[in-house]
Amino acid sequence: MAIDNQEKISRLEEDIRKLKAISLSSEIDLSNQINDLEKKLNNIKKHTIVNLSAYEKISLCRDIKRPTTKEYIEKMCYDFLEIHGDRLYKDDPSIICGIGKIEEFSVTIIGHQKGRDIKENIKNNFGMPHPEGYRKALRAMKQAEKFNRPIITFIDTPGAFCGIEAEQRGQGEAIAKNLIEMSKISVPIISVVIGEGGSGGALGIGMGNDICMLEHSVYSVISPEGLSSILFKDSSKSKEASEVMKLTSGDLKALSIIDKIIKEPFGGAQEDINTVSKELKKYILDRLNYYKNISNDEIITLRYKKFREIGRCI
Repeated sequence: MAIDNQEKISRLEEDIRKLKAISLSSEIDLSNQINDLEKKLNNIKKHTIVNLSAYEKISLCRDIKRPTTKEYIEKMCYDFLEIHGDRLYKDDPSIICGIGKIEEFSVTIIGHQKGRDIKENIKNNFGMPHPEGYRKALRAMKQAEKFNRPIITFIDTPGAFCGIEAEQRGQGEAIAKNLIEMSKISVPIISVVIGEGGSGGALGIGMGNDICMLEHSVYSVISPEGLSSILFKDSSKSKEASEVMKLTSGDLKALSIIDKIIKEPFGGAQEDINTVSKELKKYILDRLNYYKNISNDEIITLRYKKFREIGRCI
């Protein structure tokens, strides 16, 4: 968000707190002045949200306070049982997988997992999965298909890890295999971009029948820093790059790449995870109910048609 507006908002909030304290301590009626300031504050907040630039949205969705997959699971799901390991190499904590219940629906949940502090970020490789993370995700998807459980995926990664060890263990093959297998999965897949949706690292668990984004999340083929390095030969020009990338939820909805935008409060989902979780849960339940009476073959066909249609409106 714009810095000057943030400063105005902070000053107004402080003024309102002071007036309320004075009104309580001295029993002076300052309700008119407080109401005027609150109206002014709401107008500035509304204007700021509407006019957020692409780069400001990127900064917002990268905030360390941004809710993670685990937090949404805790808010929306009960009886969640996490599964570990890809049965080939090891467990990758940057992708969390498990089985749980959302109301009456038994579901498989898969999501990128960043951290809430530097220690957790390092443990989870800043949400950048190794090949074993994608193989663990595929293992969970195939299990879901076997037991006819819908799949929910939460996307929040700068991209798949591109280190030497990841390449040695077949990073590209792991993502490619996920795309092939997800295209044939016979249960519904609902994908939600909750933060950053970066490159093939996001798409590796993002081939859904339905794709929705939180309002201030982003979804792109490459990071703005990566694009500016290629396009402008200067990674510091990421702000300029982000404006031409069409990576915001509004851009992608207009291009029919995503199906739904979940509104966020001022300051992002990190300011009110309860409200955002409630709206997200409502959307997921709506889609789960929709797919209840659709055959497995038709679910595959609908997913195929969705991805075939992407790009036709450009």
